Amino acid sequence: MPDSNTHILIIGGDGDLSVRKLYPALFALESAGELKHVERITGLSRSSKDRSVVLNAVNERLTASGQHCDEHWDSFTGRLNLIQGDATNADDLRDFAATINLETTQLIVYFAIPPKVFDGVCKAMQAAGLVVPSTRVVVEKPLGTSCDSFLDIHEQMAEIFDENQVYRIDHYLGKESVQNLLALRFANVIFSSIWNSDHIDSVQITVAETVGVEDRHEFYDEIGALRDMVQNHLLQILCLIALEPPPNKTADMIRSEKLKVIQSLKPIGLNEINNKTIRGQYVAGTADGELAPGYQDEIGRERMSNTETFVAIKAEIDNWRWAGVPFYLRTGKRLSARYAEIVIQFKKPKHSIFADQSATLPGNRLHIRLQPDDGVTLSFLNKQPGLGELPLEELDLNLQEPDAGRKHSFDAYARLLLEVLRGDQTLFVSSDEVVASWKWIDQIRANWETANSKAHPYSAGTTGPSQAVVLIARDNREWTELG
Repeated sequence: MPDSNTHILIIGGDGDLSVRKLYPALFALESAGELKHVERITGLSRSSKDRSVVLNAVNERLTASGQHCDEHWDSFTGRLNLIQGDATNADDLRDFAATINLETTQLIVYFAIPPKVFDGVCKAMQAAGLVVPSTRVVVEKPLGTSCDSFLDIHEQMAEIFDENQVYRIDHYLGKESVQNLLALRFANVIFSSIWNSDHIDSVQITVAETVGVEDRHEFYDEIGALRDMVQNHLLQILCLIALEPPPNKTADMIRSEKLKVIQSLKPIGLNEINNKTIRGQYVAGTADGELAPGYQDEIGRERMSNTETFVAIKAEIDNWRWAGVPFYLRTGKRLSARYAEIVIQFKKPKHSIFADQSATLPGNRLHIRLQPDDGVTLSFLNKQPGLGELPLEELDLNLQEPDAGRKHSFDAYARLLLEVLRGDQTLFVSSDEVVASWKWIDQIRANWETANSKAHPYSAGTTGPSQAVVLIARDNREWTELG
């Protein structure tokens, strides 16, 4: 259960993240009865935006998604207080500190702010007396743009907080199907016994978006798809697929095994950078039946940017379990569908009595869908009904629990916030993981620059550049369809 007498402070309390994600997530926990021990939620912001404006914006989102409930809304807003102040100013935080007793109250502070102000906020919190051993802080990506820049942020925070006080959110780890990977792998002998290179041919991880960069173009043009998506989301998913069985499911054990996976990723050298990685950038096309501008049009053509909006990578893990099994990673914007999926492709039988058909039929596949609808299906071969000499067809076995059987349906932020309340860091990223993932990403970026790798154009509304198809076709494989 969450700690009793808890106070949640959201710094950046009237910002986009708070309105779109944090308050709706906390409302979902309120509706599920999970905030009984939370005395107050305080949103701190520099602006003087009226409380009713923020609440109306949150209520509109809840109503549009069918989540609004008058009874729970009244109890939720009764806990919620919005105040004006500068979180880098110790005097402003002292005013807040005077309202709580940290000897009897668990304080959780959510940094819904850019990392560039983390240092000032941490020092102001310490000066205001808000830093005690029980204080927990939650931080959002992007955590740096390289290993060195992350270490700057980390070292600043480490002067104030211990590692066990810091919760680094990657919202993909809060998705139902991502969490279910641990259950599928380690609670079922039929999967745990074949989860290795003897039985698995390859793995695909795809996160596709239909939207462009829109109003994020200034941020995105400095970051690109590799650092925005692969460094955190896709590598974290890869870790949960590939980690060794931990002795138990405690946070330290699971995060230790995830770290070993990242450290086992083979560096992609300069001589193979253009064969094992593909950069892409969308040009004008058609998305959802409407004309969509190209990336250069959105950011201003005078920049002549080479920033990638699409990336495909053939990653390899250099250990006993995964030797010879390629992990194909793919993510991009302005693609044909909003879609995220993991595909575990199993090998075909070493010998088949159905040799006349097996050449045209795939091996078994485990599909783990992350969005838009989460779910798990297992594709297998079955005899077609009727007469004939055992004609085979591919069928899907649905392994997902029906929605009606679930007590509550939470989004990723709600699940992760609940874990913060419980003090469980299993679904959060350790500093060592972030360092190791940045090192792997940094060598790719450095080799792109040395090789003068260009972002290949692809039309908006398609599946990405043709070079990504070639990347996987060299291995006699193909990408699964989007959508």
